[in-house]
Amino acid sequence: MPPTDASSDTGSHSSVPTGLGTEDTLDLRLPDELIKLFGADDPAIGHQPLDRGADDLLDTLAGWGPAPTPLGTFQLVPVRLERDLTLLTRWMNDPAVAAFWELAGPESVTAAHIRAQLTGDGRSVPCLGVLDGTPMSYFEIYRADLDPLARHYPARPHDTGIHLLIGGVAHRGRGIGTTLLRAVSDLVLDNRPRCARAIAEPDIRNTPSVSAFLSAGFRFSAELDLPDKRAALMIRDRTLRHVL
Repeated sequence: MPPTDASSDTGSHSSVPTGLGTEDTLDLRLPDELIKLFGADDPAIGHQPLDRGADDLLDTLAGWGPAPTPLGTFQLVPVRLERDLTLLTRWMNDPAVAAFWELAGPESVTAAHIRAQLTGDGRSVPCLGVLDGTPMSYFEIYRADLDPLARHYPARPHDTGIHLLIGGVAHRGRGIGTTLLRAVSDLVLDNRPRCARAIAEPDIRNTPSVSAFLSAGFRFSAELDLPDKRAALMIRDRTLRHVL
């Protein structure tokens, strides 16, 4: 689970955390997609590959289209390694990004991270964030309810997670992270009608990132002890999206 890095705006396993409000009560019914994913590798259940055509795990993200923002027209464009690897590797080697993403190194490091998503089952889609035609950020849109993250918080079916980094120094420190987080979470909620919540889990030490999420309409729900970090669980609820 790479950390969400909205520091873009500035330069041990645990059980379900305490202190969660009743609105975060665990839905004990496993999503059908998760049952299929388990069944695909379980001889007792039989080989049941997902029918990606009939049940796209992220509702055909490539077709979501552009979104207007105060900064210009923004669009999520799925990554193509042959086109985007050099740019993404440069961003991953920026010290401000590497401190939280931990993917600094040669192109092979970035390629391995992205290829694992591109060749996976579709539960995570790596995307360039393109603003007025210029690639300037990187997003991972993922099914939080089907991710290992779901072991650490009371997940609900179709919870959709967001990881973010802003690539260029010129785009940091001006509130751009907040604008993009609101735009992307709006895209999620507009295009995934079964999704009631957008989820993020930035490193709790990354206070600019947490602040950007709060300013973008997310609420702080809990602190989570994840295998690689202590995280702030941030949630943007469909029912509160026009209030916060």
